[in-house]
Amino acid sequence: MSAPARGGTQSTFSVLGADVVVTGNIAASVDLHLDGRVEGDISCASLVQGRDSVISGAVSAEVARLAGTVVGSVSVRELVIQASARITGDVTYESLTIEQGSQVDGHFRPRSSVAATVVSIAGDGAKVEAAAGG
Repeated sequence: MSAPARGGTQSTFSVLGADVVVTGNIAASVDLHLDGRVEGDISCASLVQGRDSVISGAVSAEVARLAGTVVGSVSVRELVIQASARITGDVTYESLTIEQGSQVDGHFRPRSSVAATVVSIAGDGAKVEAAAGG
């Protein structure tokens, strides 16, 4: 699917619907919207995960907005963990936003101890265990 981007150029994105189950790794140089289930690793430019989707594998992206279930590690430059998200695995990030109600069972680590790291927790109920590492 193509959609016009700013400046008149074409931006490409892929959508995996709720009825799609992928067994195997996904590598995309474009943005990915996932509402289905993936049993494998995902590597893409930008990932938007729907609240009912499940990823059983590692996630690697520049930008990700996670709302479903992830069982595996997450390595993202800019990450938003929405309230409905359930993550079991370690999270590596440069910029992190966690909404109240989300659950993460794993360690948080900044990508680089030299880089400026922004951590924000939305609301009072988010439970976060952070371990700074380099």
